[in-house]
Amino acid sequence: MECIYFWPPWPQLNQPQANERQSLPHPFAITVFEDSLYWTDWHTKSINSANKFTGKNQEIIRNKLHFPMDIHTLHPQRQPAGGRNRCGTNNGGCSHLCLPSNKTHTCACPTGFKKVDHNNCANGLDKFLLFARRTDIRRISFDTEDMSDDVIPLADVRNAVALDWDAKDGYLYWTDVVVDTSLESPAGLAIDWVTNKLYWTDADWGANPKIERAGMDASSRIVIISSNLTWPNGLAIDYDTKRLYWADAGMKTIEFGNFDGSDRQVLIGSQLPHPFGLTVHEDKLYWTDWQSKSIQSADKLTGLGRLTLAENLENLMDIHILCVSADTERITVHNPCAVNNGGCSHLCLLAPAPKASSCAWMSSFLIFARRTDIRMVSLDIPYFADVVLAVNSSMKNTIAIGVDPKEGKVYWSDSTLKKISRSDINGKAQEDIISTGLVTTDGLAVDAVGRKIYWTDTGTNRIEVANLDGTMRKVLVWQNLDSPRAIALYNEMGYMYWTDWGEHAKLERSAMDGSDRVVLISNNLGWPNGLAIDMAGSQLLWADAHTERIEAADLNGQNRHTLVTPVQHPYGLTLLGSHIYWTDWQSRSIQRADKNTGTNTITVRANLPGLMDIQAVDRERPLGFNKCGRRNGGCTHLCLPRPNDTSCACPTGILLKGDGRSCDDSPESFLLFSNRVSVRRISLDTNDHTDVHVPVPELHNVISLDYDSVDGKLYYTDVTLDVIRRANLDGTGMETVISQGLKTTDGLAVDWVARNMYWTDTGRNTIEVARLDGTSRKVLVNNSLDEPRAIAVFPSKGFLFWTDWGHIAKIERSHLDGSDRKVLINTDLGWPNGLTLDYDTRRIFWVDAHLDRIESSDLNGKLRQVLVSPVSHPFALTQLKPVSSPLTPFSRLSQQDRWIYWTDWQTKSIQRVDKHTGRNKETVLANVEGLMDIIVVSPHRQTGTNLCGVNNGGCTHLCFAKTNSFVCACPDEPDGRPCSTSYVPTSPARGTSSTPVPNKIPKAPTDTPHGGPSPVNYVIGGVLTILAILILIAALIIYRHKKSKFADPGVSNLTYSNPSYRTSTQEVKIEASQKPPIYNQLRYKKEGGVDGGYTKEKIRIVEGVCLLSNEELYWDDLKQIKPSRGGLHTCMRTDTVSLQASSASLDDGETEQLLQEEASECSSITTLTPSAITPQRHAHHSLPDTGWASTRKPSTESEV
Repeated sequence: MECIYFWPPWPQLNQPQANERQSLPHPFAITVFEDSLYWTDWHTKSINSANKFTGKNQEIIRNKLHFPMDIHTLHPQRQPAGGRNRCGTNNGGCSHLCLPSNKTHTCACPTGFKKVDHNNCANGLDKFLLFARRTDIRRISFDTEDMSDDVIPLADVRNAVALDWDAKDGYLYWTDVVVDTSLESPAGLAIDWVTNKLYWTDADWGANPKIERAGMDASSRIVIISSNLTWPNGLAIDYDTKRLYWADAGMKTIEFGNFDGSDRQVLIGSQLPHPFGLTVHEDKLYWTDWQSKSIQSADKLTGLGRLTLAENLENLMDIHILCVSADTERITVHNPCAVNNGGCSHLCLLAPAPKASSCAWMSSFLIFARRTDIRMVSLDIPYFADVVLAVNSSMKNTIAIGVDPKEGKVYWSDSTLKKISRSDINGKAQEDIISTGLVTTDGLAVDAVGRKIYWTDTGTNRIEVANLDGTMRKVLVWQNLDSPRAIALYNEMGYMYWTDWGEHAKLERSAMDGSDRVVLISNNLGWPNGLAIDMAGSQLLWADAHTERIEAADLNGQNRHTLVTPVQHPYGLTLLGSHIYWTDWQSRSIQRADKNTGTNTITVRANLPGLMDIQAVDRERPLGFNKCGRRNGGCTHLCLPRPNDTSCACPTGILLKGDGRSCDDSPESFLLFSNRVSVRRISLDTNDHTDVHVPVPELHNVISLDYDSVDGKLYYTDVTLDVIRRANLDGTGMETVISQGLKTTDGLAVDWVARNMYWTDTGRNTIEVARLDGTSRKVLVNNSLDEPRAIAVFPSKGFLFWTDWGHIAKIERSHLDGSDRKVLINTDLGWPNGLTLDYDTRRIFWVDAHLDRIESSDLNGKLRQVLVSPVSHPFALTQLKPVSSPLTPFSRLSQQDRWIYWTDWQTKSIQRVDKHTGRNKETVLANVEGLMDIIVVSPHRQTGTNLCGVNNGGCTHLCFAKTNSFVCACPDEPDGRPCSTSYVPTSPARGTSSTPVPNKIPKAPTDTPHGGPSPVNYVIGGVLTILAILILIAALIIYRHKKSKFADPGVSNLTYSNPSYRTSTQEVKIEASQKPPIYNQLRYKKEGGVDGGYTKEKIRIVEGVCLLSNEELYWDDLKQIKPSRGGLHTCMRTDTVSLQASSASLDDGETEQLLQEEASECSSITTLTPSAITPQRHAHHSLPDTGWASTRKPSTESEV
């Protein structure tokens, strides 16, 4: 049973009270539970407790609370069960509230609802007063006698002003002047209950207060009262007496008159401090008063019998009295709009007799941007009034604007949101059509005939085009643009014009496909902003804010003359009919003048800050002939008009095919790079180097990238989400492959052969691997790592490379399973960030952001050379594999293959340089924030294979290729499937020519059936092997004979990497001769070792000459490599990859035997003068610096 305790104040308790009183500075709320009392205290900002009987044992339960308020203890003991619930059965029989007492219960009604009998209340209010109080809307019921007000539970009411009620549908309407909408100050509101229209005012009192009248279609507008008015606030119509009532807070009166303003009389002229809202019902007049904070009423005919209905109400605004039974039976009015909407396509509005109704539709209008909204001014009516385009989205900095009159859509650009959007003229169907790759879109033009949208971007200095829905986007002009702004189209002529207000201001023209570009005007220009074409007058008009003139010329830039001067600061310019219209920043107005003479200037609208672009639209004017209208001009993608014909075009980065009409779906070779919040593509097939956003969703902080050319998927790491994800390049199919156990994944590499992915985690200091779907995850390296970053794989060699920019910077290599780990370079390193491999020349390239340079070496860290120095702050780099075969001569290489690309944090750019010489440095893309990783995607990049390429090497989980073998491995966490690290025989897939054999490279690839190899296979294999050896011996004899014709045996040799041939390399041990002291100054530090009692130097010997070819072409290429000064000649040997094209391949022993036969050709390494380090080559391809030199002294014969 619950007990109720009563206690006297603290001073009356039977104990010392002085100190207790001092310990309670400001108690606020109190509760009790069991033997304790709990309270909150404002002063001490705490919750306290004490014994509820004695007040002793005070303690602080919780302190440092900001104004603790009420407090309660929650426990079943506080609400004990038991006792009789007098309302428990059927709510005591009450329809609404049942209130129990000690003996019985009482039925009650909500505030304002009358009681119809002992148990039931009315279901609604019949007569009540509605009033707005800024932050809420309230009502006072006349159905009860208490006249109490209660709040209508509405959400997000901030500054309610005007009210009205639709009794038929039961809806309440109000205006709010704070909520962010397209309205400025909606102060008045009225409902047309006949045609279901809503009317409102959007302004304050003007400089000349007045009361006006017009037809409900805005016709026959007249001023009915204009004198003796100050602040005319409330306005009400008495339909019974046909009187108009209004309240004037300045005059402190309530007056009335006829509908035409005649017979004006003061109804109440005293004790009205500040009347605002006003309404009439039956024989009473009701109003709100700001100053007296009250709602009052009086007789509507005499003004007598004043009563105060409610008082002490702050912020009183509009007021309406409603009688449900009377409002549903409002005056019957003939509605000509009831049948077929009065024949109107849009709005049908009631009108005074004799019209009865009229259709509302703007056929010609001005539409202009005002940064945070778009407004329209009708040109169909004799006065200018701007209305806001009610777009259901926020606008931050709307600049350019365009209209498609055919579909009735408006297009605009927002330089803050960096988007181009569109919606219907009525503000519906808003959508973003371009949301990537924009910076500051200053100009925009809609080709309503060809169904295209053109725009200029002064941030990217580009002019682009796309379909009206944003698809098929293409860069038309990207060179020699400084700050392009306005753009105008002449579709019938196939021309586009634009202004450029850069350092050398100009006005240009080109065909609408970007060709035939010509500068029309380049002198006496300052800030050419607005641009318009007068097709009827065959002239071009522009507004110059610096020279403060509006000028005109013919369509070729001739016959230039000034139309209007001075103009203060014109920005947007447009033309319709015989007038030109422009926006002016300084006067904050829209102006109009005659297009031919520049005279008769008037102000269309004033007091409009933030004015930007403006367009004039006549929706009834014919659009003209579409040159691309028939079958899209025969084009598969873009059809663009030209002066005399049309041209087919492809989206940015894609080349037009040879038929001149069709395009591929995507470029063949391209760069992919990340800048934290986006992934972008730059085509290498075209010369514009324009970045195109890859529409991958949900990017937060993308760091590293890689690509799988087999499945066509992009892999990337996001260090904010700590995930590794993959997606298609069209943005579809995004999935998370690794979602746990990641901290900071800086590097990512895809093994496209074994279908594995590798990554570095600088937060966990690990290198891990998993299958491409994220399964079979395994840690490969987790020791002696400080800050691992970039990572790269060489599947055909079985190597894994990575950089570490920690305390002791280094570049390391291991097999793909993490074994045989080796430090390649650990000297003269700062912050080795990016890393990439040249699979053909067998070289590593890396960027050093601390030493500001790009370097390279061979796969063992030898032959190190500086490619570029200085560079600002490089982060990542990549390079394209040459599109060549072992038989491709120098002259047949693509120019795109010679570049190495990198991202730079400091210059915020992507740059490239010739990877062979370090020269011809170029900026590919500039002004990109947050640049991170970069990779090349090309069908020639991910080539080659290994023993894991077929059936995963027979492994159940992970297969790791090595140089001459492969290994199977299991994931760190079992996945429920049996895992084996040994070879699992599998049947070869149909169409394959080899089955992996564990841990040994096969001499001759064969298809092995389940029953075992046939003896015939051994015979055939032996015959083919012998034949291959014979062919090899013959080729060597021919090679030595040919080489003797141009070799100089008396001069020492220098070995070098020849990037012009497809090469394959082996490590060759060369006995080094004694070097002079200068050698140690010129060379990079290299790892030396002892082998067989000799000191050896490991160098790279190029394999690039196919000795199996009978064509003299390749021998001619070889013979053209002439010795330079100092007697240098090349040292070349057979390409084992080429030899494998025969029926059998050479193993390591056979390769060494072959090299021993050629040892005399590569017998000496001598130091040369610096001028003789780089020998001449065919087709003027200079050789890369090897990084070392030797003395001109014959050495002993090399041993292999």
